Amino acid sequence: MQQVKKLFLFPRIIYLVILIIIISFVFTSLLSNAVEVSSIEFIGEATLPKGLIFEKTEVGGLSGITYDAKNNLYYAISDDRGQKANARFYTLKIDLSKGLLQKSGVIPVSVTTLLNENNQTFRPGGSDTEGITLTNKPTVFISSEGDAGKLINPFIKEFSLSSGKEIATLPIPKKFLLDEISQKGIRNNLAFESLTITPDKKHLLTATENALIQDGAVAKPNIGTPCRILQYNLLNNQPEKEFLYQTEPVRPFWNLTGKFTSGLPDLLALDNQGHFLSLERSFTGLGFAISLFQISLEGSDDIHQIDSLLAVDSKNIKPVQKKLLLDLRKLNVLLDNIEGLTLGPKLPNGQQSLILISDNNFNPLQRTQILAFQIKFETPLIRLLRHLLPNLNS
Repeated sequence: MQQVKKLFLFPRIIYLVILIIIISFVFTSLLSNAVEVSSIEFIGEATLPKGLIFEKTEVGGLSGITYDAKNNLYYAISDDRGQKANARFYTLKIDLSKGLLQKSGVIPVSVTTLLNENNQTFRPGGSDTEGITLTNKPTVFISSEGDAGKLINPFIKEFSLSSGKEIATLPIPKKFLLDEISQKGIRNNLAFESLTITPDKKHLLTATENALIQDGAVAKPNIGTPCRILQYNLLNNQPEKEFLYQTEPVRPFWNLTGKFTSGLPDLLALDNQGHFLSLERSFTGLGFAISLFQISLEGSDDIHQIDSLLAVDSKNIKPVQKKLLLDLRKLNVLLDNIEGLTLGPKLPNGQQSLILISDNNFNPLQRTQILAFQIKFETPLIRLLRHLLPNLNS
């Protein structure tokens, strides 16, 4: 009889362990703020007038954008290297109150000139400001690609929103810095285009647009490039981790000019668990190819101790995980040089908005284009049910 009881007791223990595991999984899933995008819907386009002059500056080169939810304003950085006016960012209003973006729904409201630590404007050619992201203070971080041709290193600096004055500078790891013989560091105009801060304001991330010199070749037709994502700890303003991001190969279409560029111009943190949107942009000889991905750092190798990817077997490095969300070429929209993205306000239907912006290169043949999307996130509960019930989607 005792043996029979033991036979029944053993399965009960197994069931109890399984129940505990399931409860733990449910609990952690529901408490997690991890975000997963379930859909993206295009809700409108606006363009700024060509050659628009605002407060004695030409509005253009808008290569990065960030949203201020408290004031319902956007800050867009210009990558003008001081040729049209001093280094600056614009404050914009974008009207999504009707749940869509109308053609006249974007207007500039102010321009802020950037000042260095000595309270002076940046000298012409001394910066190439590309990325911008808002902090939990009335400040923004701004990234500059520098100028490899003039041995001007990239930077990431914090600036006052009101005065534009430099407040702090983040240290750049040596592997990203230039040397006089061009054997390492960033490539010209292919450096820190992207900039984002996690929602908890604890981490700032940027990435090289293409490979560092010592990491591999630039993107070419049908060949991607190995970029580095660089993560900072904002509790001490120090770099702490790096990750390998491989861009997708892009096939040119009727490339009669022979010109081709492709890379990673922006990142956007979605949560505090290492999930981001990434924007890949290519000029293919006939228009632009723009793609949105959801990426995850989970399980990716930290490569900050590897100075050169060419010096190791990079096949053994786990890159960031990527999932294609949207190929913008499938939209019924003539795409321009999209380089920046940010989450905007909640739309009237309660869904999240997403804004993309283009850098017109101050070229009369190009446009400052703003695209708006409705983006839906899958809740932890639905994600849990989908994992537990694989046939839920069928």
